[in-house]
Amino acid sequence: MPPTHEVFNQATPLGDYAAADDPALLEGLRREGAEWAEPEVREVGDAAGSERVRAWGESANAYPPVLRTHDRYGHRIDEIDYQPAYHVLMDQAVEHGLHAAPWADERPGAHVARAAKFFLWSQAESGHGCPLSMTYAVVPALRHAPALAERYEPLLTSRSYDFGLRAPLGKRGLIAGMSMTEKQGGSDVRANTTRAVPTAEGHYLLTGHKWFTSAPMSDFFLTLAQAPEGLSCFLVPRVLPDGSRNALLVQRLKDKLGNHSNASAELEYDGAVAHLVGEPGRGVPTIIEMVNCTRLDCVIGSASGMRAALTHALHHAEHRAAFGRTLVDQPLMRNVLADLALESEAATTLMTRLAGAVDRSVRGDAAETAFRRLGVAVGKFWVTKRQPAHAAEALECLGGNGYVEESGMPRLFRDSPLNSIWEGSGNVAALDVLRAMARSPESLEAFLGEVGAASGVDDHFDAALKRLHQALGDLDEAQYRARSVVELMALTLQASLLLRHAPTPVAEAFTRTRLGGEWGRVFGTLPRGVDTALILDRARPRR
Repeated sequence: MPPTHEVFNQATPLGDYAAADDPALLEGLRREGAEWAEPEVREVGDAAGSERVRAWGESANAYPPVLRTHDRYGHRIDEIDYQPAYHVLMDQAVEHGLHAAPWADERPGAHVARAAKFFLWSQAESGHGCPLSMTYAVVPALRHAPALAERYEPLLTSRSYDFGLRAPLGKRGLIAGMSMTEKQGGSDVRANTTRAVPTAEGHYLLTGHKWFTSAPMSDFFLTLAQAPEGLSCFLVPRVLPDGSRNALLVQRLKDKLGNHSNASAELEYDGAVAHLVGEPGRGVPTIIEMVNCTRLDCVIGSASGMRAALTHALHHAEHRAAFGRTLVDQPLMRNVLADLALESEAATTLMTRLAGAVDRSVRGDAAETAFRRLGVAVGKFWVTKRQPAHAAEALECLGGNGYVEESGMPRLFRDSPLNSIWEGSGNVAALDVLRAMARSPESLEAFLGEVGAASGVDDHFDAALKRLHQALGDLDEAQYRARSVVELMALTLQASLLLRHAPTPVAEAFTRTRLGGEWGRVFGTLPRGVDTALILDRARPRR
């Protein structure tokens, strides 16, 4: 190279790092009863933090899935071709139990362990998390049909990834999907027009069009259709027991903003064989069991994306110099990075608490069930809303280098809005919180009990808690004000958790800024006196 092309003052490659060596994550893992899983969590973290796995993620996104509607002879096949790295990611994820494995694990904390591993693995590549999440979430819904659950659950919880169009019961493991949205209704699933006609053989035939179905290569889908009794939930396999294809046609794949490694499609049911799940006419209460689990994964996925973006920003700042000092030693950059780290730690701490609530609720804890109902909805609204702003600021820490695809930051940025949209956009999530408070008063009582556990130790928090009680007591124009109320619920919940479980400088920085008004409207406006050294040390990637 000519002398003019001498390369200096560029950050070194991120290289391999121990992603699980994350204090907020490990503290939450132990606190929520899954300390026994730490060795495997660290194993997953070492893999997720490796250049090798990040390269798989890059390949899976650089070469998105391709739909093949017909084979060379003209037979309709509706198969999706993926870049091989996608299958490697899926195989490794299933082997580590990131899908439905916790439902077959009776150890307390199994769902927390799975959440921690999902959080780590998604930092390398988030797109394939979609089918993993739906496979995890389908089990509680499927249990509304005991005969179907008995048949399929062992294959859903199997740690074998077995891709391909074959009869489900002949495979070593299954991946499940969800197919609810129609073009005329979106989140208003009661407006669905897909019809379900009962047959003399005991199953149904479905006819209709689904506008957005993620992971169309799944072995079966839970879907909603209008039966004679009303909107009902059905299991629709792609391949029938005799090996023939079900009348389920993939019309096209969506060209999306991000999430490129994961196929999303329009499906046409043309008299597709389907099996009833739950009571006829009770489709929404049945499938909501699945939605509640996937909403938890939205929180985990956004917390994971924040952690990945923060890791890249910190690494760059530690290896790039400007104006005579490394970026991480520049006061204003330290402010930005510490603010990003504070947001990430709050999201991670909330994520582990919600995973703990899920774990204890599935084991029969009524109080945790009540808290979970409201906590997951609040977390889904807030954490997923914070990720896009966080991703944009982290990208900016790299300057022009962050705007280049090779940095990995554009992919994190493109993927960042997804979790806020998936499983109900911001308005749907906020209104769901209002609905939960109205229908399940015990959930509000449990939520306020959790938040109030930190009262009396921080003036900013106590003042915010008072504002929250006032807001919840004033339900005039509740829907109009839903977002501001749910935002305050989320912030007080995060603050309560940090005050009880995080180092004092972390908790005080959060309450002073997010609750006390000592904060601007952008990242990097922490007030004087914040212990940025401690906050950054907790966030720094370990080798």
